[in-house]
Amino acid sequence: MLGISDFGAFCAAILIFLALPGPGTFALLTSTAKGGMRGGLAATAGLILGDQILLWLAVAGVATLLASHPLAFHAVQMAGAAYLAWIGLRLLLAKPGGSGAGPIRIEAGHYARQALLITLLNPKAIVFYMAFFPLFIDPATHRGLLTFGAMALTIASITFVYCLLLSSFAQAVSAQVRAHQRLARALERLAGVFLIGFGIRLGTQ
Repeated sequence: MLGISDFGAFCAAILIFLALPGPGTFALLTSTAKGGMRGGLAATAGLILGDQILLWLAVAGVATLLASHPLAFHAVQMAGAAYLAWIGLRLLLAKPGGSGAGPIRIEAGHYARQALLITLLNPKAIVFYMAFFPLFIDPATHRGLLTFGAMALTIASITFVYCLLLSSFAQAVSAQVRAHQRLARALERLAGVFLIGFGIRLGTQ
């Protein structure tokens, strides 16, 4: 699809990463708790803008590799697949209470700006885009900016819908996570299994 290799897996991987607790998730929940839906929407805008900046920085490097160093691009794809599997393995082996992010300090009235900075300064987000993005580009059928634009729009759309739902049920989600730690841990391990599977599948294509 438009040069995207395995579009279904691409969408599923985005959802899995969105569902994993991290600084962005806690920034969104905190913003919603303090500013209601307006705060949640502002934080969502900041998160999406941060993602798009990191994504297009990755595009610049990927486009260069595709055009001038095809072998290096394949090496990056293999490294990305290994990174995906490594994240999955860490989720499987993580001790209870040892993963996720701590409380995020959010000041009222600056939700979008703070969510943007949290995304841009998150080392995991930077590495994620640099390693994850090339995995789903088909070198034989990609269409340059059209492919990159379709991937960027897909990520932004899925992120917006997910964050909107999360903001709508922020109080209930927070309460459920606190009350059902075993369920949260089981879902985290399930995500780990999927990520390992993605890494193996994409690395052997």
